[in-house]
Amino acid sequence: MLDANVKNQLNTYLQNLKHPVELVVSIDDSKKAQELKSLATDIDSLSSLISVTDQVGERTPSMSVINPQLNSKITFAGLPMGHEFTSLVLALLHSGGHPIKLEADVIEQIRQLPGEYRFETYVSLSCQTCPEVVQALNMMAAINPNITNVMIDGSLFQDEVNERNIMAVPSVYLNGEQFSMGAISTVEILNKLDVNAAGRKAEQLNEKEPFEVLVIGGGPAGASAAIYAARKGLRTGIVADKFGGQVAETVGIENFISVKATEGPKLVANLEAHVHEYDVDIMNNQRALSLKSGELFELELENGAVLRSKTVLLATGARWREMNVPGEQEYRGSGVAYCPHCDGPLFKGKRVAVIGGGNSGIEAAIDLANIVEHVTVLEFDSSLRADEVLQRKAKSMGNIDIITQAMTTEVTGDGKRVNGLNYTDRATGESHHVELAGIFVQIGLVPNSEWLKDTIDMTARGEIIVDGKGETSVPGIFAAGDVTNSAYKQIIIAMGSGATASLGAFDYLIRHDIDESAGGNIAA
Repeated sequence: MLDANVKNQLNTYLQNLKHPVELVVSIDDSKKAQELKSLATDIDSLSSLISVTDQVGERTPSMSVINPQLNSKITFAGLPMGHEFTSLVLALLHSGGHPIKLEADVIEQIRQLPGEYRFETYVSLSCQTCPEVVQALNMMAAINPNITNVMIDGSLFQDEVNERNIMAVPSVYLNGEQFSMGAISTVEILNKLDVNAAGRKAEQLNEKEPFEVLVIGGGPAGASAAIYAARKGLRTGIVADKFGGQVAETVGIENFISVKATEGPKLVANLEAHVHEYDVDIMNNQRALSLKSGELFELELENGAVLRSKTVLLATGARWREMNVPGEQEYRGSGVAYCPHCDGPLFKGKRVAVIGGGNSGIEAAIDLANIVEHVTVLEFDSSLRADEVLQRKAKSMGNIDIITQAMTTEVTGDGKRVNGLNYTDRATGESHHVELAGIFVQIGLVPNSEWLKDTIDMTARGEIIVDGKGETSVPGIFAAGDVTNSAYKQIIIAMGSGATASLGAFDYLIRHDIDESAGGNIAA
């Protein structure tokens, strides 16, 4: 099942096992089951601490990773390859006693959770967001035996997917009820399970000393800004709803100069590792609520905490733009999707639409055409905006139709899931209906700036207006990245603007005679 190179790498990792791990496989005569059995046998051959037994399980094919000392159990229903192979390797290591990379207080909080928690996580093996969620729940299961997690390959267990009306991944169920959909971190899971967690965290944050540079946002712009500020010797903090931002949901990146090709999650991991090299206070899983000016800027968070800083650098990025038509919110996650790489496999053999004819839309159509029966692209304008090379590729594929001057007016469904959409031909005014199982929205981005309304000057689109040094209309407040009025929204441009804004903040502090005794340590 595993080639020699992968076996050698896995063998190296398995040297970190501290105690025995049991693999319990549930198989039948199907091809996937036999591949899973072969995978278990390969893993077994690499370590004397691993044993394999057969046992009929709740789902077939499946493989459970068991720590017999703690009696913890992590299950993979399906063949955990692709993005989820890393989840399997980590499950083996954590079940075998290898240290889990979580803060000590988080580990203790997981260990002390009362009650029993049976998680089921539906994924697609091409989803780059899913492994983060699977690994978060698996770590919790490895720590607390009253927590179990089953990773379920949604494309393989289609009956379950249909019964639960799952049309977006990752979808997490807890004790049979839907718990979350989309990306969710360990801390966010704990905040939902432990109702007092947010209050305790707010108390900790309130005790922090004022920062000199407080970065809001953990994407490329925010990471770059934090690194540049820390290198200047400034007391620097990052507040991020989710480290990595929009980049974490990006699959292929081929225009990041000096790196021929990479993927979003890998780039995010590198960004976070780089920030950790410096003395930066990273406050993850925290969402900003309001910003007030005074002797110090005061940032209020959703959990009630207030952080203070001499300068603020806004790098909150952007999110997918929605169609804002009837039915979109009703069927979000039930046929309306925004990530073709994550959710595309759930529509195998079905008819779908892509809304938007830019690069993102046409790339999505091409990717989906390899999975689904048929793709209809609807573009509002009279012509596509995608690069010519992408247009030629899409037009060469036999199962992609492109409709221009199409204004989507409604998402239709049967009350449970999408069954089509209505659109108006802008050239003739005629209304049309297209029968579909899924709709992938790819119409650009919206800046995450609503919470700053009436605080700083913004464009009509909500983009923060900045000058050449990244400074906003309020002295001491800087901004960078996709949330600003920068002409182009690109990762490399966001990083550059983050550095520019951070250096602008440094100059501002120098010019305003920072009192070093108050915590500053301005370096030349």
